Amino acid sequence: MKSEKFNAYFTLLAETVSVLFHPILMPLYGLLIIFYAPTILAYLPLTVKKFLILIVLINNVFVPLSLLPYFKYRSIITSWTISERKERILPLIVTSIFYSLTVYIIYRFNIPGFIKSFFVVSAFFAISLTILNFWWKISIHAVGVGAITALLVILSILMQTDLLVFIVTAILISGLVMSARLFLNLHEPAEVWVGYFFGIAGSGLMFLFI
Repeated sequence: MKSEKFNAYFTLLAETVSVLFHPILMPLYGLLIIFYAPTILAYLPLTVKKFLILIVLINNVFVPLSLLPYFKYRSIITSWTISERKERILPLIVTSIFYSLTVYIIYRFNIPGFIKSFFVVSAFFAISLTILNFWWKISIHAVGVGAITALLVILSILMQTDLLVFIVTAILISGLVMSARLFLNLHEPAEVWVGYFFGIAGSGLMFLFI
C-alpha cells in the first residue's frame, strides 16, 4: 500500500516537472533568462522586452498548443503527452513553421544580435528534431534543458558575467527533468542523454558561430 502511494506521488511529481519544463516553454524561459540575467541585455527597453515576449507567447506557445485539441479530434494524436514517435511528426512540423516565422519577424527589427541568434537556435532545434523524429524518439525535454544550460554558459562567456548560480541551477533542473522522463518510462536512457548533449552542443556551437 505504501509503495503504491509513493509510486503515485512520484508519478505526479514527474508529470508536474514534465509540464513545468515542457519543451514548448523553453523559448519563453530562455528569453526571460536573457532579459533578467545580470548582463547588459537586462537594460533593454521594457517595450522591446514586452514585444519579444508577446511574439514568443503567440508563435511559440499559444499557436502550437491551440492546435492540439484539433489534432486530438482528428486522431492525429491519441494523448495530450504525444508519447508516440509517429504522432509527434505533425505537431513538430507545425512548431518548426511557427518558430521559423518568429525568426522572420525578429529579423525585421533592430534587435541585439545575441537575441536574434537565440531565435535562430530555437528554430534550428525545432527543424532538426522534426527530421530526427522520423527515425528516433529523442527526448525533446532533454534537448530543451540542455539548450537552456548552454545558453547560460554562452551568455556568461560572451557577456563576461558570473552566472555560476544560474548554471548550477540549470544543471540540477536538467537532472530533475531527465529523471522525470525516465521515471515515467517515456524514454530510454540513451534518448534522454543524447537529447541533453545534443541540446548543449547544438546550442553552444550555433551561438558561437552565428
